Amino acid sequence: MSTAQNRVAVVTGAARGIGAATARRLAADGMAVAALDLEESASNGTVEAIVAAGGTALALGVDVSDPEQVTAAVERVAAELGGPTVLVNNAGITRDNLLFKMTEVDWDLVMGVHLRGSFLMTRAVQKHMVEAGFGRIVNLSSTSALGNRGQANYSAAKAGLQGFTKTVAIELGKFGITCNAVAPGLIATEMTRATAERLGRTWDEYAAARATQIPVARVGEPEDIAHTVSFLVSEGAGFVSGQVIYVAGGPKA
Repeated sequence: MSTAQNRVAVVTGAARGIGAATARRLAADGMAVAALDLEESASNGTVEAIVAAGGTALALGVDVSDPEQVTAAVERVAAELGGPTVLVNNAGITRDNLLFKMTEVDWDLVMGVHLRGSFLMTRAVQKHMVEAGFGRIVNLSSTSALGNRGQANYSAAKAGLQGFTKTVAIELGKFGITCNAVAPGLIATEMTRATAERLGRTWDEYAAARATQIPVARVGEPEDIAHTVSFLVSEGAGFVSGQVIYVAGGPKA
């Protein structure tokens, strides 16, 4: 029996896109999965797909920027599935705008979900990992961490997650816990489709134009990220920690 079959994974932002694909992949790897999103009902589709495939999953509603909700959610996961030893901090939002148009609310909302949310979730889950002597944490960064026009808030948050990742890796390594970040390039999700729409272009037009700038000549799929996360949370990745892996179809982000 694979050790993964004894693991409980928590995936935030699991209702759709990268989060849903990751939740399904970890379930296929043999883990019980807690699929978290802002509304519990939003993750029902993810959970139903996992259960239909023979897996075990639980949908929970939580605002990851709220410490009380985070604590309650992790306690429920531990009670119903077991102590979580895998955490994927994927929950995210965008509030894009040029700097002179960006409001304090736009800034705070993005920071709250990405940075505060990852901090709160990691702090809540790490005690279960320490007790187990095993833990895998993966934070979702982005190629936008390197800078992207109209995304001062998002870029700053994603860059901050990289520093957070490296510090958590240093602090928790002695407990058998690794922490890494995955930085996706352009991935076909509802969020990126909304970007194309906002620019007045169809998704096919937008994706085709962007693909010409990507060495592998295609846009990424959520499953591309899920496969990478699957490796990073595996037993075999125990000597990989504090790393930022760009999954962007080439060396140029």
